[in-house]
Amino acid sequence: MLRALARALVFLVVLAAVIGGGVAWFLHSYRAPGPLTAPATLVVERGSGLTAIAAQLEAAGVIQNRWVFLAGTALEGGDRSLKAGEYAFPAGISPADAADLLARGSNVSHKITIPEGLTSAEIAALIQAEPLLTGEIGDVPAEGSLLPETYQFIRGDTRAAMVERMRKAMREALDSLWARRSNGLPFKSPQEAVTMASIVEKETGVPAERPVVASVFLNRLQAGMPLQADPTVIYALTQGKKPLGRALTRADWKLESPYNTYLVVGLPPGPIANPGRDALAAVLKPAVTDYYYFVADGSGGHVFARTLEEHNRNVAEWQKRRQAAPPTPGNTAPDTGDTTP
Repeated sequence: MLRALARALVFLVVLAAVIGGGVAWFLHSYRAPGPLTAPATLVVERGSGLTAIAAQLEAAGVIQNRWVFLAGTALEGGDRSLKAGEYAFPAGISPADAADLLARGSNVSHKITIPEGLTSAEIAALIQAEPLLTGEIGDVPAEGSLLPETYQFIRGDTRAAMVERMRKAMREALDSLWARRSNGLPFKSPQEAVTMASIVEKETGVPAERPVVASVFLNRLQAGMPLQADPTVIYALTQGKKPLGRALTRADWKLESPYNTYLVVGLPPGPIANPGRDALAAVLKPAVTDYYYFVADGSGGHVFARTLEEHNRNVAEWQKRRQAAPPTPGNTAPDTGDTTP
């Protein structure tokens, strides 16, 4: 009896040792460096189960043996936490580290750059064309409600979520800049500042000029003069849906529209584009000048003037340069401040 019990006890000890040794071997293999010799990127599709993920990792050479991966994740309790997404696996990653990475979620990001001065329709088209985003945008966002920037995202993020991020970024930027605005500005609301910033954004692509261009429009606004901003006329003609594709004409300046600042004194009823952070800053902390006019200088910048007489001389000089080098389609007529359209 005692001998039988002893033999049974020995058997159980040996069996436990064998099982323990097997478990130890699995865990050692699970934590040992894997076979990957160079970094690799893998996309785990939504709905993939643990077995399918293990097979995919094995086929891609990230792990040596799917059964070791399955056993290791089961023993460590991570078998239900692996996520779909896009992953960059470093060379030699162990099955355990691969499981940890998959449990944390995608570690590969992409970016989309939204240039300053695009209309909301143009931004919506860019987002819709990004193949790594999913879903639909829905309605085109309100003009001036999106902040142009470079945004990071992961494969599978939704287009609607991207639009909401841009809205939130605009609200936060505007709130911050509005709180630090200069005294005496003629804006009744932050939205009016966005409207002015959208005009400044469309008028100049030279960063250093933005505060000066803003000062011209603010001087005109406070003096009760029409802003006479060509981009507002273009917006009146296109509603921001597409480029005009031609130069403005003097007939365009006579278009009946609340956006035509050659005919309407004051700000248009809303933004004509989505201004960037620098344009917003320019109108909320403008340069202090006594300029009321500006015209293109032929090299991408502008020449500023205090009086109409001075401005007319600058316009004549600009016209000489334009005749020497005819503008390409889409360029505008002699810029802001011409009081004799």
